[in-house]
Parts: sequence; structure tokens; C-alpha cells
Amino acid sequence: MTPKEVLALIREKEVRCIDMRFMDFPGLWQHFTIPAEALTESTFEEGLGFDGSSIRGWQAINESDMLVMPVPESAFIDPFCKDKTLTMICNIHDPLDKTEYTRDPRNVARKAVNYMKSTGIADTAYFGPELEFFIFDDVRYDQTQHSGYYYVDSIEGAWNTGRAEGPNLGYKLRYKEGYFPCPPSDQLHDLRSEMMLTMIECGLTIEAQHHEVATGGQGEIDMKYAPLVQMADNVLKYKYIVKNVARKHGKTATFMPKPLFMDNGTGMHVHTSLWKDGVNLYAGSGYAGLSDMGMYAIGGLLKHAPALCAITNPTTNSYKRLVPGYEAPVNLAYSRRNRSASIRIPVYSPSPKAKRLEFRCPDGSSNPYLAFAAMLMAMLDGIKNKIQPGEPLDKDIYDLEPEELAKVPKAPGSLDEALEHLERDHEFLLQGDVFTRDVISTWIWYKREKEVDAIRLRPHPYEFYLYYDI
Repeated sequence: MTPKEVLALIREKEVRCIDMRFMDFPGLWQHFTIPAEALTESTFEEGLGFDGSSIRGWQAINESDMLVMPVPESAFIDPFCKDKTLTMICNIHDPLDKTEYTRDPRNVARKAVNYMKSTGIADTAYFGPELEFFIFDDVRYDQTQHSGYYYVDSIEGAWNTGRAEGPNLGYKLRYKEGYFPCPPSDQLHDLRSEMMLTMIECGLTIEAQHHEVATGGQGEIDMKYAPLVQMADNVLKYKYIVKNVARKHGKTATFMPKPLFMDNGTGMHVHTSLWKDGVNLYAGSGYAGLSDMGMYAIGGLLKHAPALCAITNPTTNSYKRLVPGYEAPVNLAYSRRNRSASIRIPVYSPSPKAKRLEFRCPDGSSNPYLAFAAMLMAMLDGIKNKIQPGEPLDKDIYDLEPEELAKVPKAPGSLDEALEHLERDHEFLLQGDVFTRDVISTWIWYKREKEVDAIRLRPHPYEFYLYYDI
């Protein structure tokens, strides 16, 4: 869609408001709105100003002026606004020289794609994330100097079998038994269908929706794969729709990786493949139908996985999910079917076009622009340097002898550990000036000061259970 076509759509649909969206550094959509008549063709060239110092992880107050540059092909009609509103995703630029802002996550993703093309290895990087989420009926939490707690609840929750609900009709989902039950046990089918249809209305291509493994409202809606930057845009649109459809029905949705203790967390398994001239470069005649290039890409992902986790699993809560026993991909190995391995090669279809890698570590708390870009850079590093991934792990992890299991590398056990890996291993991200040293150092600083230390300094409720009587 061109700027002229956007303006024609505004007239055709009688749009009254234009919403400008962009991504902050940690990974949340930000926005401001202008009246429709204020948008002109020149806006697409000149941009609109805003205060960059008020955005997390961005500018200092003495150099705070920034520009948003709307991307016309990203335009869609917002289904949740009272007044007819057209939303556009924006790139961030410096107002003085109009250069693209290095800490703009979307800019990092675009640079990763351009770097890939410059190497001559591939011309398209396809990504297909499987986003999981929880839908709750109630969430409460607080942290003060003298108290701290959280509470979530769901009509489906296994813990509510004995609750007086006037009447309680049963059909609560048992722990770890939420995968594919029919209604009435699946009490969120219609809600997920509304989310799915709203996504289609907003331009996303959807393949399926279903309940996920955990009790208490875990769900998944699967999008069809798309090129890297477009898919990162789609992830933000997806999360926006899930949250707002839930809110419309008096419920709340979260992509927090581990909101429930002792049941499955929510991940974002990412399917990916590289293509050139319409040919899938990962398809071949090797292990699980992979090419040598596909194997080298696995080698790159596995080599850099501990550092990647600082970006693909960027919260302290991410590492409550990355623990053994809940289908969590804690083992840094690859396999064609083993879901406890961090990289799986799906074998659903024999078609070369369907050949891909599934990196299972990431979760939905990640910034999709940075996560996909980092994955692409790791794969390109593996391909350029012909990094061998070693032998596949096709055995059942839980049947391995302790001595054999100890030889399998593991994902980091905490965000702080992942950040330490990123400090030591980030040269592959700097190639082509995709991730700058400033972006890496700012990311590490922000995560340590605002999240790791913030959690480390606060007493945990369970510590009272363990230690109060000491």
C-alpha cells in the first residue's frame, strides 16, 4: 500500500483517527493518535515528532527529540476503537539527519534482513512463531516495602473444583491435560475463535486455534509463516488482538512465560527457514531431510544459544519456564521429533518447501524484532563458518542415564546467567552493524538494573515459608 492508497482508504472507510505505533526497547507497543485530516503525503516523508527520552531504554533528556515515520503497507483498521481508527506501524528516525535510530527494534530487524541479503546466502528469511498465552478471569498483584503477593484465577482452573460458583458445573481441566479437550471442558473456544477471526479481519493469515496443555486457560493461535520484519509486525498485532478481545469479555490475557506453578509455561516456538530465488535452502538429503546449510544453521543456533537466550528469553520469569519436566526445551541439542531438545526438525510433511528448523527456547515476553534478528544472525554465523551441530539427540531425555544426560549442554538457568553469556558472545550480532555495541550494552544494563536486580533485592513470599521460623 502506498501513501496515496492509505489516504484513499481513509476517505473510503471514513476514518476519523490515525494511530501511530512503534516498539519500545524492551518490547511493548507504544502509540499516539492524530486526527485523520492531519495525515498528508508529506507526513510519510517528514515524519512526526515525539519525546524519545520518555521511552524505556531510549534517548537522554538533552537529545530527546525523535521522529516516527509511518510505514504505509502496515496500515489496518483498528477493530477496538470507538471511533473509526486506522493504525500504522512506524520506524524511528533522528530528526537532525533523518538516519534510522539504532535502538529502534524494528530497525535492527530490517538491518538483519539487509545484512543477510548482502552476504548472498539468502534473499528471504521466513519465521513462523507459535505464540502461547493464558486467559485469566482475575489477576491481582502488589509489592510494597512490607508486603508482596500475586493471585490469578480462571474458571477452568483445576484448583477450582471445590469452589462455590452457584452452581459449580465441573469440567475443570486437570493439570497438564489442557491439550485439545472439547467444550464444555474447553470453556474458551468461542473466545479464541473471536480472537482468530479478528486477526484475519486485521490482515493476519491464521492456520488454527486450540487450547494448550496447561489448566487455567492456556491457548494458542497459529499464524502462517512470513518474512522476518513482517512477522515481527504480525506478532505485535497478534498480542494486541488477544489482549483486547479478552478485555472486551471481562477477561485478561498474558504472554508471561510462567504465571502458574507446577504446570506448563507458555513459550513461543519459532519455525524458520532461509530461501533464495524461491528455493528453500534448508531442504536436502541429510539428517531429517536437511541440507548442509540447514545443519550449519543449527550449529550456529546451538553455539550461540546461551547468549541468544538473553534476547529470546529476556525476563526473570522466562527461566521459571526453562526447567526440566514441562516439555521445556532446556537441552541445547537438536532432534527430528524430540520436544525436549531446543531445536526440532518437524517431519509432518515430506515437501522440500516445508523443511524448517524449530527453535523452541524463545517465549512471548521477547521483543520479536530483536529475537528474530538475533536468531537470523546466529544462523548466518553458522552457515558462514560451517559450524557443525554434532550428533542429534533422538533418545528420550528422561530415560538417559545421569552420566549421559550431564554431557548434554543446557540453556541458562537465569536471566543473569544468560546476560553473562551475551556479554562474552555477541560478536556475531555486530556483523553488518545489525546490533550495535550500544544496543548490546544498553540491553544488558537495562535488564540487569531494571529486572534482575529489582527481583533479587525483594523478599519472595515463599521465603517466609522457608525461613520465618529460623
